[in-house]
Amino acid sequence: MKQGIHPESFRFVIFKDMSNENAFLSRSTAKSSETMMWEDGNEYPVIKLEVSNTSHPFYTGKNVLLDTAGRIDKFNKRYAKKREI
Repeated sequence: MKQGIHPESFRFVIFKDMSNENAFLSRSTAKSSETMMWEDGNEYPVIKLEVSNTSHPFYTGKNVLLDTAGRIDKFNKRYAKKREI
């Protein structure tokens, strides 16, 4: 590793998967204004995740499709218009 380019201010942070409410404690330099009480009784900053290893289809083996912005519907509408032409 090169000297002087890596951050040195690591702290414990709770990463919380918002799709299944799973959380885990790790170290990070990410900033957060929210805090949460952890199992050990201490309060740590919280980083919210949309997908983690507990909800991603690759790791779970389940084919779950998250369509939060309606992208699939938009694609189908565009594709249907091109098909009619």
